[in-house]
Amino acid sequence: MPKLRTLAVVAGAALLARRAMRHRIQVSPLWPMPALDEPTSGRPRSRALRLLVTSHEEVAEGVVQLRLEGHDLPRWEPGAHLDVVLPSGLVRQYSLCGDPEDTSSYTVATRLVPDGRGGSREVHEQVREGMELEVRGPRNRFPLVAASSYVFVAGGIGITPILPMLRALPDGVEWRLLYCGRDRASMPFLEEIEKLGGGDRVTVVEGSPDLGVLLADVPDGAAVHCCGPEGLMAAVEERFPGVHLERFAPRSSAGGAFEVELRRSGRTLTVPADSTVLAAVRAQLPDTAYSCEQGFCGTCQQRVLEGEVDHRDELLTDAERSDSMLICVSRARGDRLVLDL
Repeated sequence: MPKLRTLAVVAGAALLARRAMRHRIQVSPLWPMPALDEPTSGRPRSRALRLLVTSHEEVAEGVVQLRLEGHDLPRWEPGAHLDVVLPSGLVRQYSLCGDPEDTSSYTVATRLVPDGRGGSREVHEQVREGMELEVRGPRNRFPLVAASSYVFVAGGIGITPILPMLRALPDGVEWRLLYCGRDRASMPFLEEIEKLGGGDRVTVVEGSPDLGVLLADVPDGAAVHCCGPEGLMAAVEERFPGVHLERFAPRSSAGGAFEVELRRSGRTLTVPADSTVLAAVRAQLPDTAYSCEQGFCGTCQQRVLEGEVDHRDELLTDAERSDSMLICVSRARGDRLVLDL
């Protein structure tokens, strides 16, 4: 019996050791090296979910809100967004504007852009209640940072990531919001926002704001968060270089001209200064896959065999950037790239 007890103790200790080792490896796959910090670029892609559209509602002039329902959905924090795969296959990014504690549904909203690239029109005209949509995420590149006080600047549909931030602010914290839009009828969630502000924290501007006057007395240490049209964000960033921004389009895909060799195809292309690698490649290989054309979805990711890449995407991790690029927005740092195409 003593021998059996000894064997049981040894087996139990071995089991505990294996569990401990498994945990350490999960924490740091390179153990005994310490776990690596978060990558400085991108995040691993989330698994796809199929959600049911249970509400398709106009919440302001030209703005549609979607409620997407599922079960045990991943939690999210204010500022997060979803990648939504539309029925046509287009992928678009929409900020979550519902309740982060609700694990049964996601809420997003989008403004109709008549002369856009088709995504918003598809949401407004083709997406209907009862349809299923594939989504990926949530992902958050626009978190609410810890601060003693806050200044928020939103332009139009740019209010969507900021609304959950306002709801999440602790009682007693100082904050104010500058909310700009074409007119009040086109500004979603305006009634709720004015109630949250209590009448003195929210400034509503119809038309172009005078930032020099409206943001003249931002207190030291305040965190500034901004989302809206590129012109508004650029103006806010000029005044506050440390501003936290949410962009759903690259700053610019322009740059110097360069050559791209397609190694497997045996072709060499010139990418003009005002165009993209994707456009040049599709002129020769029209079946090359792409979707968002903004560096978010990853559809156009291609392997890089030679050359240094000027990465301008918002998706790839540091490891992925070592040997691949998103050809819709990224460019060459030098005068030549070689792709495995």
